[in-house]
Parts: sequence; C-alpha cells; structure tokens
Amino acid sequence: MSSTLIVGPDLPRATRPTWGQVTAGFIALLGAGIAGLLIGPADIPASELLRALADSLPFVDVSQELTETQLDILWELRLPRVALGAIVGATLAISGAAYQGVFRNPLADPYLLGVAAGAGFGATLAFVFAPGAAVGPIELVPLAAFGGALVGVGLTYGVGRTLGDRSNAALILAGVAVASFLTAVQTFIQQRNTDTLREVYSWILGSIGTLGWHEVLLSLPYAGIATIVIFLHRRLLDVLAVGEEESRGLGISTGRVRAAVVIAASLGTAAAVAVSGLIGFVGIIVPHTVRLLTGWSYRVIIPLSALFGGAFLVAADLVARTVMSPAELPIGVVTAFLGAPFFAVVMRSARRMR
Repeated sequence: MSSTLIVGPDLPRATRPTWGQVTAGFIALLGAGIAGLLIGPADIPASELLRALADSLPFVDVSQELTETQLDILWELRLPRVALGAIVGATLAISGAAYQGVFRNPLADPYLLGVAAGAGFGATLAFVFAPGAAVGPIELVPLAAFGGALVGVGLTYGVGRTLGDRSNAALILAGVAVASFLTAVQTFIQQRNTDTLREVYSWILGSIGTLGWHEVLLSLPYAGIATIVIFLHRRLLDVLAVGEEESRGLGISTGRVRAAVVIAASLGTAAAVAVSGLIGFVGIIVPHTVRLLTGWSYRVIIPLSALFGGAFLVAADLVARTVMSPAELPIGVVTAFLGAPFFAVVMRSARRMR
C-alpha cells in the first residue's frame, strides 16, 4: 500500500485554517442543520423556528406561536436527529483524517482496522439472540455494536502484535484478517437465522433515525474524547507525514503517537457506528476533499473535516428522509450516491488548480 499522499505540490500549504475556511464550514453546518429542522411532513415556519430556538437560550424571552405538537416534533424528533447527524458525520470525518495521517495514505478510512466488521457482528448477535432487548432506556443493538467494534479493533491489535512486526502494513493486514473472520461468522449466524436478515441489513445500510436524545447522549462522550485526542495530535500527524525515521530524529515516539491516534479514532468510529450503522464514504470523502482544496496540513484538515463532515451527513440524512417520503432511504445509499460524483468533481477542480 502506497504511503504517498495524493496531494499536488502546488496546492496550498497553510498550517492553520483561515477565517474564511472556518466561516464556510460553520455556514455549511448551520445551513444543513436549519434545513433539517425546517423540512419534514409537519410544517414549521422558519420565523417560528428561529423564535423557538431563541426562546430556548438562557436570559432570552421571545414569544413564539408553535403548537405543542410542533414543539414536540422540533425538540424530540428533528433537533436530536440533526444533532446526531452532525456528531456522527464530524466523528467519522475526523477519524478518517486521523487514519489517513497515521497510515500516510488518503484512501484509509475509519473502518480499516475491523471496526465495521466488529460492529456488524455485535449488532447481528443482538438482533438474533436478544431482539428488542434494552438496557434501561437504551436499546441493546447500539451497545452490542459498540462493544463489537471495540472487540474488532482489539483483535486487530492483538493479531498485529503476534506477527512481530509493528509496521503499518502488519496492522492493516491484521485488520483485513480480523474483518474477514468476523464477517464470515456474522454471515454464518445470519444464514442460520434468516428471519432477522431484514433488520440486520437495514442496520448495516445506516440510519440516523432517533426518537429522542438517548443516542445523542450515548455517542457524545466517546465522540468528544476522540475528537479532543485527535485534535491535540494534529501537529504530530503533520510530522508523521514526512516519514518515521525523520519523526524519530525529531524526538517523537511514532509508536505512541500512532497508538493514541488510532485508539481515539477507533473509539470515535465505534461510537458513531453504534448509533448510526455502517455509513460509508464520509470518512474518506470529506477529509480527502479538504486535503485537495486546502493542502496537506492536518492542522487544517482536522477542524475543517469536523465542520464539513457534520454538514455533509446532516444534508445526506435530509435527502434520505425526504426524497421518498414517507418512506426513508438508507443513508449509506445516499452518501455513496452523493459522495462519489461530488468527489470526482472536486478531484477535477483540484487538478485544474495545479
């Protein structure tokens, strides 16, 4: 696997995001969020939406005329869904950028080390052996998926260490082996319990559907920890990009940096997958698009990936729940449908910029 970043030598090399870039990211996220709150089967006027949001702020008293039903839809359905989409999108994008920095390859994604296979395995076990079960207010499926994702990464690290080679290639190969094994076991269980196929595949294709704040509260602490750790290591990811020998020459423990970043990214990905299923493209498309447009520095890529990753998934979820209303498309289908051509356009634009 090549370790060369696909970045043209004449692309911008800024070491911190500009105010214009950050503003564009916030505008994209805010615009997608407001659209997600406004659009749906129940009509909520834009003016009343803004009044209701303002009225919820401390020390602000604004009269608004939304009915109790409209307020319930806003606070218990749409706002949690937008918040969850932003958290999952930002976490997957940051985790993808972190993996790409650690492995020095822009094609690495958050599912590289067995997170997806482990989560799918855990969710399948929950669907088959404990359908409808819950731990308090939280369904068992996201908890099982979260645990399975962590098990998958743990097995990958364990297998990688037994190979006696701590290189990136050994870890990636271990991830491929663990993912293949867990997928095979998952497939066997599904074949023995075909009555759960619909639920399993629906989960695998991804969804941001939520009936309250439980999923947001479940994922937020882990996503927050992962984001903080990756953000604090963004300068070291720039150093790793020049090569391991050069990094060691600068006094940096590449093994510790790699372990910290991979563990944090895997934890964040596991939390995202647990509440949304396996949503593809976000972890590759968003950070690589930011890289193509702004340059190689992870001090730029990490924060902008968070903003645009959240905006991208909120917008994709809006499409998923409205394009075939009242039915919903799996959000994984939407991210692939929107992401692939958008990525092609960005790559063409970046080539013209060289």
